[in-house]
Amino acid sequence: MSETKTDQDSVGNYIDGQWTDATGSDGMDVVDPATGETLSYVGFSTENDVDDAVRQGQKAFESWSQRSIEERIQPLFELKTLLEENIDELAELLVREHGKTFGEAKGELRRGIENVETACGMPTLMQAGHVENAAPNIDETAVRKPLGVFAAVTPFNFPGMIPLWFLPYAVASGNSFILKPSERDPLTAKRLFELIDEAGFPDGVVQLVNGSVDTVNAILDHDGIEGVSFVGSTPVAKTIYERAAANGKRVQAQGGAKNHIVVSETADLEFAARKSVSSALACGGERCLANDVICVEESVYEEFVDLVVDIAGDQTVGHGLDGETDVGALITPEHEERVRNYVETGVQEGATLVLDGRDIEVDGYEDGNFLGPCVFRDVTEDMVISREEIFGPVLGLMPVADVDEGIDVMNASDFGNAASLFTGSGAEARNFRHDARAGNLAVNAGTAAPMAFFHFGGQKDSFFGDLHAQAEDVVRFYTDETVYIERWPDA
Repeated sequence: MSETKTDQDSVGNYIDGQWTDATGSDGMDVVDPATGETLSYVGFSTENDVDDAVRQGQKAFESWSQRSIEERIQPLFELKTLLEENIDELAELLVREHGKTFGEAKGELRRGIENVETACGMPTLMQAGHVENAAPNIDETAVRKPLGVFAAVTPFNFPGMIPLWFLPYAVASGNSFILKPSERDPLTAKRLFELIDEAGFPDGVVQLVNGSVDTVNAILDHDGIEGVSFVGSTPVAKTIYERAAANGKRVQAQGGAKNHIVVSETADLEFAARKSVSSALACGGERCLANDVICVEESVYEEFVDLVVDIAGDQTVGHGLDGETDVGALITPEHEERVRNYVETGVQEGATLVLDGRDIEVDGYEDGNFLGPCVFRDVTEDMVISREEIFGPVLGLMPVADVDEGIDVMNASDFGNAASLFTGSGAEARNFRHDARAGNLAVNAGTAAPMAFFHFGGQKDSFFGDLHAQAEDVVRFYTDETVYIERWPDA
């Protein structure tokens, strides 16, 4: 087990089983978005820091990849136990640095633990197939083999879950792994790596490198890194994809989203309204699965608008550790202002703001980045608030003639991350399944969040790459198949 070498008030790197300070001259404060309190400081890593992590990862890979697969998954079993034992502490820390509610933070961590559980099944996931007598007297087998050092660059909105979309699968399949978490909320990653250190991974197998743009570029350009995973905005995802691919790396880059809900006149409207509000406002709307455009059949449009406004208006805005809070703080003052600008744009474009949360005040937290739920009605396809990802507690309602028109609206979007349909009709559900162009689809569920044993989909400008996060897709990403052909003429 390592000894912590970093300043207790700062967030350090974890390289070759040791905590150490980043050597760059830049860094930033880690601030509680609900209070404005400075929690810590994170220093940014240099190319030399990244190179050190890669070299140590390559060294660890030589022996780690040769260990039996049963041996490789044992630290994951231990990590699962440690995460469960410390989930409340992790959730509280996550709330303090991100702003979401305690329930949302704990749910996020539970999703991450599910990925650790799934990766413990690597002995099955690594199997690639065997055919006897593939040709006369020839048997043929496909064998998955790890490749080396992989890295992931993860976003601020799910600092506990998204690293676990990648890390467990990378190491269980025999690779070594480097995480570069968001510099906005790195404390959760720091605590996660303290538990990783306790779980018993060999030095150099799992490493943490903090930093910003220059650190990411050093990862993308380093010859010793075989592949990079990324989750973030679409412009950055596209840049990551292009630069990593140009450097000969495997790359999976999850981009932004503009997700839709379609509500049929056959739906349970009250249920659909509750789930729609939850989808749009959970985590303050700062998630790529937020469904923030709702296409409603005209025959039930007015009734549905009233239901949504009533439910959204009952949401309590406050500190994420307050048990009464439904909507927490946004990550930074700058991001809060960006979301407010989108609300003003919607007003200027002619949508009707039927619930205005811009004047919200949270007693005792005057320095927090708070914005109450904002609901627009009569949104049209050409509006900015209908086309661009807002990443805040903003919801738009749009009347459509029928479910088919609603599907056409969502398919016209540049994004294809997720969509939901609320209906009482099996025929409508089947058409939605066949016609909707998004990677994650749900019927009568507000959020199309796949379990860990299915991949996390994404299409169009929501994803750049071939193989997605989670489950078998990410195992294929982290391994290469060798085809072994065997013939014994005298057999």
